[in-house]
Amino acid sequence: MSHKSNVTLLAAAQALLLTNGIMLVSINGLLGLQLASDKRLATLPITTYVIGATLATLPAAFFMKRYGRRAGFMLGAGLGMFGATISAFAVGIGSFWLLCFGTVFAGTYNAFGQQYRFAAADAAPAEWKSRAISLTLTGGILGGIIGPEAGKLTRTLLEPTYLASYLALIGFAALAMLIASRLTIPPLTVAEQNAVGRPLHLIARQPAFIVAVLAAACGYGVMNLLMTATPLAMDICGLPFADTAFILQWHVIGMFAPSFFTGGLIKRFGVLAILIIGAALMFLCIGIALSGVTLMHFWWALVLLGVGWNFLFIGGTTLLTETYRPEEKAKVQGSNDFMVLGVQGLTSLSSGVLVTSTGWASLNAFALPIVAMTTLATALLWLYRRSVRGSKA
Repeated sequence: MSHKSNVTLLAAAQALLLTNGIMLVSINGLLGLQLASDKRLATLPITTYVIGATLATLPAAFFMKRYGRRAGFMLGAGLGMFGATISAFAVGIGSFWLLCFGTVFAGTYNAFGQQYRFAAADAAPAEWKSRAISLTLTGGILGGIIGPEAGKLTRTLLEPTYLASYLALIGFAALAMLIASRLTIPPLTVAEQNAVGRPLHLIARQPAFIVAVLAAACGYGVMNLLMTATPLAMDICGLPFADTAFILQWHVIGMFAPSFFTGGLIKRFGVLAILIIGAALMFLCIGIALSGVTLMHFWWALVLLGVGWNFLFIGGTTLLTETYRPEEKAKVQGSNDFMVLGVQGLTSLSSGVLVTSTGWASLNAFALPIVAMTTLATALLWLYRRSVRGSKA
């Protein structure tokens, strides 16, 4: 099977992963608000989802180093099915804490799925890596359409509310397992499996590694901070759930539709330029969010947030692939995702506290220093590389 066929399968798996993710984001906060005795814990089921993903990132990476991508992705989907089953049972008995426990396992599915983009890069020729990463993430467009619609259609299909939504997640994960079984990504050689490579602390000292992790962490952290709070903020503003599903749908389209050309833009203009543009879009998103709380304010802010995330995440992932050797990729990729998802966990927990206690505007202002720090670090790396090129001329 060609690398393009593998990318097609990985894009389909990405679509199902995002269908799960966006459904969980759209319903977990609202269900948490309904079940939690302390309303400030409303987004805790989203946080435990991220915690599950964070804790599983390094085990997922090393499992795939040992047993291959196909086995890892199938295991991840199986864990997703298990987590959705527990969550459905929690809804049935009205248990907030069991729901949180179930979403931990749902998060482990996300940890394995985060490796889809790296699998695409591994299977592609060097000159096609950024495009393979980008095209794999286009599957998120389908997930962005299916996820909110499935959440809306299944929300009241069975009693109690949201039970059918979690049952649907079992089916989506099962389909992802079937798709993963068709992958033919070559495993590492025995020598590469046993090789240790450079110590992680030496790899992490590279300026490119620092900027790559910071860009991806900023993209995911700020995106998650705002996206997680959006259903609660819109509910507080009196906007109906149908509007929330509409906004999240367009947000996810904004996240993944640019993937058709992000790889090409990176190849044409350079990865650092795309990172700077991504940060600028984040600033614009926050500015719009601070200017009002109408449906269109939410729409513009969340679409721009999605595009900014796309440039920062794909750009960060592409930059990261420049920092490691084949035998080092498991620990580097796993460590990168551990840090990125760790930031995502902090922001998902903070979002519920901030939006319910200080409001939507304060939550957006909280994100400004994170974007500013990423912009500064990227600009410094650009100046450093420019000076190096000048000294060699």
